[in-house]
Amino acid sequence: MLSRHSRKPIVVASLALLTACGGNNRHSPPESDAALVAAGKQAFRFETFGDEAKWTDTLRMHEVIASSVDPTTALAIGLKVDADALPPEVQQGIKNGSVDLKSPQTTVTLLKLGAVVGVVGHVETVAGKDQLTRVGITCALCHSTVDDSFARGIGKRLDGWPNRDLNPGAIIALSPALTAAQKAVYNSWGPGRYDPRFNIECKNGPVLIPPAYGLNGVNKITATGDGDNIEYWNRYVGVTQMGGHGSFSEPRTGVNVTNGTDDLVSSKLPGLQAYQLSLPAPAPPPGSFDAAAASRGQALFNGAAKCATCHSGSEFTDANTRLHPPSDSMGEPEPSGVPSYASRSATKQYRTAPLKGVWQHAPYFHNGSAATLEAVVSTYNTRLALGLDASQQADLVQYLKSL
Repeated sequence: MLSRHSRKPIVVASLALLTACGGNNRHSPPESDAALVAAGKQAFRFETFGDEAKWTDTLRMHEVIASSVDPTTALAIGLKVDADALPPEVQQGIKNGSVDLKSPQTTVTLLKLGAVVGVVGHVETVAGKDQLTRVGITCALCHSTVDDSFARGIGKRLDGWPNRDLNPGAIIALSPALTAAQKAVYNSWGPGRYDPRFNIECKNGPVLIPPAYGLNGVNKITATGDGDNIEYWNRYVGVTQMGGHGSFSEPRTGVNVTNGTDDLVSSKLPGLQAYQLSLPAPAPPPGSFDAAAASRGQALFNGAAKCATCHSGSEFTDANTRLHPPSDSMGEPEPSGVPSYASRSATKQYRTAPLKGVWQHAPYFHNGSAATLEAVVSTYNTRLALGLDASQQADLVQYLKSL
């Protein structure tokens, strides 16, 4: 989710790269407001804002899940399972094979247990059989994953981590309510990518699912700096993307969406913001980088590579003081003639992305056009004519992995 800017090395996040910036902490929650954080955690994980109206009544996803989405399929398209929500007998059944992971009915059971991360299913028992009657999604669908401690795709929740395995387009394309042309677009996105404007303006140019950790202190929380607080972006996503009941209006882009006749979003925003601000960027795993090389890379970062010109402060961003024109972005021009993502935003610019936790969320640039940190550094070196040799580039990569 990195993007660089032309004269100065800058990393830009996709859509809402929510990573922290050491600054004035204007968004910091009161240390004592544990209750608000707890309410936000509950909302982040389980609140649908009434979006069942979209996912059930319009897209009819409950029909698809009940008939075609077995756990093996669900895991293959990036859905995650919370191992802590599984009773011991279910855990044992998965291990010994007595739980059928090829049966959609098992998926219904997992939804009944509240074990599918980011998906809320309403299950009723009819004639002795569980039936999925309604389904909705939560923030955690895209902005949480699991640690794979039980099995791949099954483990303890990691809230705030972007689910780069998730294939939102492929999931949406399962809907029987869509046309063949719509399904083709959704299926073109691939894992970890989503286009928040496609359903509004019919322009196709997906960006990466962003992290929702390390937000504390960042005033411009999106890749394009559209909103000055997390509540702004949570309202936007909750209403215009999830389909929650409420309203979002942005005169700068002409987006004006109202769902339902009630407001199920606004009251949850303070808690959601408090919880997201409480999520730190993850530290790099032990042994995941070369400490000596990282030390050399740090000197380059602050010197010859010129990264610190824009990646300033303890959280490595100047986002609290300025935005940058699209001509500065290493993610521009967009691939395959896609319209500039900045051109579809309120600010028409990009921010410098914070770098803490950058090791965790490959690929990089807002559109995922750099697969690795090595590719990011190489792109900067070439386009900015930094003159770094191969060993210097390698040292810089090790430093980025250490953040």
